[in-house]
Amino acid sequence: MRHFSITSLFVLSIAGLQLISCKPKETTDTQATTTETPDTLRATTIVPEGTFTSGVEGPAVDSAGNLYVVNFGKEGTVGVLNIKEIPSLFLTLPEGSVGNGIRFDSHGNMFIADYPKHNILKVDMATRKISVYAYESKMNQPNDVAIDDQDRLYASDPNWKEGTGKLWRIDTNGKVMLLEDSMGTTNGIEVSPDNKRLYVNESVQRTVWVYDLSGDGNLSNKRTLLTFPDFGMDGMRCDKDGNLYIARHGKGTVAVVNPDGKILHEVYLNGKNPSNVTFGGPNNKTVYVTVQDKGNLEKFEADVAGRE
Repeated sequence: MRHFSITSLFVLSIAGLQLISCKPKETTDTQATTTETPDTLRATTIVPEGTFTSGVEGPAVDSAGNLYVVNFGKEGTVGVLNIKEIPSLFLTLPEGSVGNGIRFDSHGNMFIADYPKHNILKVDMATRKISVYAYESKMNQPNDVAIDDQDRLYASDPNWKEGTGKLWRIDTNGKVMLLEDSMGTTNGIEVSPDNKRLYVNESVQRTVWVYDLSGDGNLSNKRTLLTFPDFGMDGMRCDKDGNLYIARHGKGTVAVVNPDGKILHEVYLNGKNPSNVTFGGPNNKTVYVTVQDKGNLEKFEADVAGRE
């Protein structure tokens, strides 16, 4: 999550798992609540505080298991953690560019939302050459990105100052299409494992929306999945069963929500401001979380492997 007009930025934090025992939440009119029991355990930290800036985001894992996260040491960079979780600088973005969400396509290309310059950047992983894949001057700031099985990208586009947002699709030829205008502060975004749903959350409004996603990348049948009564939201990812893992900014948790909008449980982190999540590890069951108030990453183990 990026506040384009505000200096505070969301951070991605990964905490090592502690088993969380939460009673199933009760929902009334899609209002989400959870009750936790005293034996809540915490995730683990995998890099020192301050390894990344308060703009820590991304994250995404390549086919070799390397984890990529933006703003390593300073803004405008991309760091990489190898399979031993040792961080290093991967690349520096062009002058004035700062990354947010990262995704990989089926060919192994990296795509980065470059929010100050209204770009989606493409990185050739063999040469580390950076090019502008898509540009749209009408974007507020491309924030988080999702990708479907046809390699089409979907970008959230919040306007933090106005409390509004947009939703875009970027086709494989780089053409940008506005899917919806006049939303709330669009942020986390994800495609379901069967590619038949698109999930988008609004951080300030605390609502998660779900759309039917057609084979040609169009949306229909918008409805509310759930609304949280407190705290914010940031990045989201799905596991193979279609459960959403939602970063709860300010609460310091990752909420695991099933496709019907029921909260299964929440995983508690050491930091309070998680910005995004992704899956990786040997079995693709390790959930990595970027944490802004700590400038680092945490992780925990899920029961189900990630979608990607």
